[in-house]
Order: sequence, then C-alpha cells, then structure tokens
Amino acid sequence: MNLPASLFGTAWHWVSWALATLVLYQVWLRAPWARLRDSTQLNLLLGVAVTLALAWTMKAGVKPGLNLHLLGAMLAVLCLGARLALVALALSLVGIAASGGIEWQAWAINFLLMAVVPVIVANAIRQWVEKHLPAHFFVFVFVVGFAGSAIVIMLQGALASAALALSGAYEAGYLINEYLPYFLLVGFSEAWLSGALITLFVVYRPEWVVAFDDRRYLLNK
Repeated sequence: MNLPASLFGTAWHWVSWALATLVLYQVWLRAPWARLRDSTQLNLLLGVAVTLALAWTMKAGVKPGLNLHLLGAMLAVLCLGARLALVALALSLVGIAASGGIEWQAWAINFLLMAVVPVIVANAIRQWVEKHLPAHFFVFVFVVGFAGSAIVIMLQGALASAALALSGAYEAGYLINEYLPYFLLVGFSEAWLSGALITLFVVYRPEWVVAFDDRRYLLNK
C-alpha cells in the first residue's frame, strides 16, 4: 500500500528499521544463495522483483497510505522460496523508493508490512497445505495458488490497517468501513492473477516454481 513516512511517528520508524535490519540479516545468513549461480534462477528473482515493483506502482486510492494494488507475495514464495522471495520484494521496494514512490525513511515499515508479513503468511499457508491436504496438482494450484493468494493480501490489508489505526493516522472505524471491504475485491483479483500465473509456470516452466515437486504432485496420480 506504499505507506508514506508522515503517517507514522519517529518511534515507529526506529522500531521498523531495527526489525527490518534483523530480518535482512537472517536472510543474508540463511538464504539459498547458491541457487542464484544458476542464471535461470537469478533471472527469475530479478524478473519477480521488477514485475512486482511495476505492479505496486499501479495503484488506486484517494488518501495517503490507503492505496490498493496487487501484492504477488504468494507468487514470489512459490517461485523462489520464502527467503529469496524476501530478497525480491526488498529489491522491489528499493526500486520504488529510488523512483520516488515512497520515502527512504518509510522503506522499513513498508518492507515489514508489504514483504515480511505477507511472505510469512504465504509460506505458512503453503506448509499447512502440504502437511494437511492431499498431495494433488489441483490442491497446489487452487488451494495454495488461488485461495492462498487471496488470503495473504486480505490479511496484509488487515494488519496494515491495524498499524495505521494504532499509529493514529486514521480512525479504526473509518478503515473498517471505508477501506478494508475493498480488499475482498483486491483479493479476488490477486487470486485469479497469481493462480493463473502459477498454473502456467507449473505447466510450461516448472523450474520456475521451487515449491512444486513433480514427484509429489504428479507421479502415481
């Protein structure tokens, strides 16, 4: 939602930068960097970063911080894995900040609310489905790719709205009545776009979807 720095106090920004630095440090230590030696995987990460940066700049909204746009977190997690997805989303936000879309001061809080939280939720959904539901192609596509994408963006909207209410930027009642309902529509759009792309990638470019395992989802089905 491209949150401007003016909506949050100084304490919010200090805490956000501390948490963002901690997350990035953990990613630096644990991300599977060796995969990026493969030019296909490196190009995929950069392609996801550029595509999402463009998607995030195409937004609708009438008040500062209350913008609506597609997120793509589930798509990034399924294609890259959680840690490299965070790298791609961080690069997207760097590009947006460099182009003036958000202030550098607000980079950390946007990173936490638009990247870290959605990636954690998306990865948790993926893991829950793998553990509790049958290993079937259509379960992966429709439950994770379609429904999971919608759940991620709606939860992200709810948590970002909670942050705006707690910071005093907007009243909770206003956000609940005038902003949050639109995430149902955005969730529907996110589900169809992300789900369709995941389906195409799995069928035509399965090497682009690290979360998809042919042996698990296709063999003996």
